[in-house]
Amino acid sequence: MKKNSPRFPLFVDLTDKKIVVVGAGHIAARRVRTLCQFSADITVVAPHACEEILALAREGQIRFEERPYRREDIYDAWMVVAATDDAALNREIYTAGKCLGAWMNVASDQRLCDFHFPGIVKKDPLVVGINASGADHHLARRARQEIESSLEAVLPKKEESGDEENP
Repeated sequence: MKKNSPRFPLFVDLTDKKIVVVGAGHIAARRVRTLCQFSADITVVAPHACEEILALAREGQIRFEERPYRREDIYDAWMVVAATDDAALNREIYTAGKCLGAWMNVASDQRLCDFHFPGIVKKDPLVVGINASGADHHLARRARQEIESSLEAVLPKKEESGDEENP
């Protein structure tokens, strides 16, 4: 893929899809927080975790395996996120995941990503994803903020929506 070529916006149903995140630092936590909005089958594997990962595990939103990565962790995964602070390990995870047919995201190298995590605005019933193809994260963040503000003006208020006869 040509560097910074546009990405196709694809909305995927993650219901019943196993997701494995290897790494449990702040970047992994950001990815996991996003995934938790759409999936309940998330396992995080790492020898140590930031407080946000530990809190999500305590709340039962994810499973946390506090140990080093093993190749068998991703054997039946549909999606794998490699978000360790070790680029060589991330490449190893990428190679194994690709051989197993998993959708891959490698936090340390966008060239090894089958998909990017978009900026997301989620206002039921709408989900909007924003991506700058890795070229300008600040632009994508500003666009997400603008879209979020704009949606407030067009979405019906809670009391305006729904069926009057069947509360």
